[in-house]
Amino acid sequence: MIPLRDTIPSSRFPAVTVCLIVVNVLVFLVELNLGQQGLRRFFEVWGIVPVCYMPHPRLPARLSLTCDQTTYFTLFSSMFIHGGWMHIIGNMWSLWIFGDNVEDRMGRGGFLVFYLLSGLAAGAVHIVTNAASTVPTVGASGAIAGVMGAYLLLFPHSTVVTLVPIFFFLQVMEVPAVLFLGIWFLSQLFSGTLSLAAAGSQAGGVAWWAHIGGFVVGALWAVPLRRRRMLRQRRWHDDDDDW
Repeated sequence: MIPLRDTIPSSRFPAVTVCLIVVNVLVFLVELNLGQQGLRRFFEVWGIVPVCYMPHPRLPARLSLTCDQTTYFTLFSSMFIHGGWMHIIGNMWSLWIFGDNVEDRMGRGGFLVFYLLSGLAAGAVHIVTNAASTVPTVGASGAIAGVMGAYLLLFPHSTVVTLVPIFFFLQVMEVPAVLFLGIWFLSQLFSGTLSLAAAGSQAGGVAWWAHIGGFVVGALWAVPLRRRRMLRQRRWHDDDDDW
């Protein structure tokens, strides 16, 4: 299923969401001018290399990889780097669909803090589950997974307009957000579990556990927000009954 849009309009312009998209796009434009070798080195320096977070990492001599003082900053910088056109388009499109409503509910400052912390948590989970990997990991998907997890809790009755392949045809359908995001999370969990069996020093590909970690953190972050809103609605309802 390919999401096209959700059905809940935001009440104000999603300034932080747009700024995050702009920053990611600008970084990607820089990447396009680095050349193959320059881009590889860019990923190694500014992406997350799990083995570099381990005590006294033993790196194969044939690798150009070095672990230096930038290591911990890469938990942040990796969130703004992408590995190709499909990577950045998919991530930014998902951020645009789900980010505006979550920003609306959290407020601009709160949403920015939430987004960055979700990305940091996702990176940490990736390191723990791929501790021996020397492959640089980049992308905003962990942070965006956090946005999706929060969206699930904050807007459980929303629907997502999706493009669904049915045999050889594409059909536009409205799917409950709970179903869409639930299927997405379960697919990440299934793939992540399978990836653990194949984990190794050269494990690469999709950072499934970063997605899982980000999603869980986002959902947990949204729990008090949802509870607070439900209490407020209950008070309003009680006040109406008093009249």
